[in-house]
Amino acid sequence: MPKESSLMDKIVSLCKRRGFIFQGSEIYGGVGSTYDYGPLGVELKMNIKNAWWTSMTHRSDIVGLDAAILMHPKVWEASGHVDGFTDPMIDCKQCKSRFREDDLSQKNIESGQCPKCGTKDSLTEARQFNLMFKTHIGPVEDSSSIAYLRPETAQGIYVNFKNVLDTSRQKVPFGIAQIGKAFRNEITPGNFIFRTREFEQMEMQYFVHPEDDEKYFEIWKEERLKWYDELGINKAKLRLHEHSEDELAHYAKKAFDIEYEFPFGWKELEGIHNRTDFDLKRHIKFSGKKLDYFDEKNNERFVPYIIETSAGVDRTTLTCLVDAYEEEEVKGEKRVVLKFNSKIAPIKVGIFPLVNKDGLPEIAEKISKDISKNFAIFYDSKGAIGRRYRRMDEAGTPFGITVDYQTLEDGTVTLRDRDTMAQDRIPAERLSGELTKKFSS
Repeated sequence: MPKESSLMDKIVSLCKRRGFIFQGSEIYGGVGSTYDYGPLGVELKMNIKNAWWTSMTHRSDIVGLDAAILMHPKVWEASGHVDGFTDPMIDCKQCKSRFREDDLSQKNIESGQCPKCGTKDSLTEARQFNLMFKTHIGPVEDSSSIAYLRPETAQGIYVNFKNVLDTSRQKVPFGIAQIGKAFRNEITPGNFIFRTREFEQMEMQYFVHPEDDEKYFEIWKEERLKWYDELGINKAKLRLHEHSEDELAHYAKKAFDIEYEFPFGWKELEGIHNRTDFDLKRHIKFSGKKLDYFDEKNNERFVPYIIETSAGVDRTTLTCLVDAYEEEEVKGEKRVVLKFNSKIAPIKVGIFPLVNKDGLPEIAEKISKDISKNFAIFYDSKGAIGRRYRRMDEAGTPFGITVDYQTLEDGTVTLRDRDTMAQDRIPAERLSGELTKKFSS
């Protein structure tokens, strides 16, 4: 493993070199903290989302939703985002750098010294900066047409609580899951895709009886930690951080972060929050609509409490990249490999004819056609076989199949394991079954 100080540089370089992630609008000089996912990146991200979606909605008590990004502006008044979704911002009058107040040391704040250019008495007083992107709906741009790009996906779930409840025939406790884009005009985005202005969330809101909130809060803490374990993330690099009273959001009774040890320190990966009945009651007040629940069995009416699990797709993707990255020495050469869990690997199987003649490409192409019915494959016939293996190692591909001259003799191929580099001879007709067995285990 490389030194922590250089690991992020190596991962950023690998992401561009292998087509995971590119700088947004790069041919025009880029746009700060915007990124485009390339062929491997979009597959990795999709596999992560599918793993989350399956774990959340392939059960009887959670259903899915896809709410609109543009919502009625009253939604954000009710949620408190219009008045309270702000960060204190400080500028340097000399170098024009901008900082969040909580990113500055007390010494910098007291002396007014800019941590970037070093000029003393150059920092402005803190002023509040709203993080929501404002836009307009319709042809006329005035106060009546103001709308916002949503800064979170949760509110789309809350305003649809009654719709989902009435149509899905769910009973409390139950959850609503959603994956979607959100937008925040961050003052200091950075650390690659960790903090960006456009990002994707995987959120689930679980509606419970007010007396059961503590029980389900503990259940979901355990469930979410277990999911990262199933994703193959190193347990030693995960921890729970409980929010102190001064860290708690205004709506939260209790909150924990699942943190991961990134090269730039321990940072939040996912939040688990007990939001009480704050959100539903606010929307009841601002909309005038009933968003309570009637329990027929106990003849009781109440506004449910909400246990929220909120994870970032981009942060989880970065976590998987960091956690999987390894450098090894093999026969005096450096091997870079992404040891992804096979369920999220962008390419499952690489297929290589040893040479481009003597009928080997035709056999390899037939194998590719058969294997691709069940697995994402990559066919590569260019370059030395060792180089092809290394390319697949950097892409995180779990298995490689090589068609060689022995294949012509006995119908067997070489099946190479990414992690151990062990190579076994397998009859070509048994490949699908063998791969299914390996991926399921």
